[in-house]
Amino acid sequence: MVGFKPTDVPPTNCVKVVGAGTAACIADLVTFPLDTTKVRLQIQGESKSINNVASPKYKGVFGTMVTITKTEGARSLYSGLVAGLQRQMSFASVRIGLYDYVKQWYAKEPDTITIGGRLLAGCTTGALAVTLAQPTDVVKVRFQAQSNLTGVSKRYSGTIDAYMKIAKEEGLRGLWKGTLPNIVRNSIVNCSELVTYDLIKDALLRQNMTDNLPCHFCAAFGAGFCTTIVASPVDVVKTRYMNSPPGLYRNALNCSFLLLTKEGFTAFYKG
Repeated sequence: MVGFKPTDVPPTNCVKVVGAGTAACIADLVTFPLDTTKVRLQIQGESKSINNVASPKYKGVFGTMVTITKTEGARSLYSGLVAGLQRQMSFASVRIGLYDYVKQWYAKEPDTITIGGRLLAGCTTGALAVTLAQPTDVVKVRFQAQSNLTGVSKRYSGTIDAYMKIAKEEGLRGLWKGTLPNIVRNSIVNCSELVTYDLIKDALLRQNMTDNLPCHFCAAFGAGFCTTIVASPVDVVKTRYMNSPPGLYRNALNCSFLLLTKEGFTAFYKG
């Protein structure tokens, strides 16, 4: 009896969802310290007076990591990891795992998938993923922003405590705080990644580069760089708004306006 080869059997949607979530969790374990560093840099200056702006606590990516390690311990770089893994399992599994299915759904014909269809699929799965995973993202960001210095009172003692306190003090809306800017950010990320990846890859192939791993890596690296530049302002606003206590900002637009007027345009590229 002749069996199917592994490549002959397409993975089911369930396998794609679980696989995407698992892969994202593994990536999160490696990159989480950098994500924590980014959050600390993004919120820096939010509550400082004018006299203290000239002497920021954190300077640069590696300088921030060293400062956090020296003052709070290396474990602080992984503060909020539990919520981060919960986010990846609920976010990446939907955004990536269902992408192919949604992409085929938008296609007029099975074998003809346009750039427009890819963009619509990316925005759709991204919006669904954000809506589902927003509470985990809020808790993750607040833990990453929380200082673990000795003698400093902590906002939350644990992940479950954070969910319960936010729901109690801010209502269920507090758990979905910043959903709109997060959806906007992910739409920008998905669209810019897809378009720039395809453009860079096509340009490399026109330069007689072989369609192999190095080609894909260069295209992905370039797409990631361009996407970060485009999406950084929304990401900073998203982080600050989700981390803010009730009443600090009226909405995400108010957060953007105050960030621009008090700290200048360059503040949108913190972290």
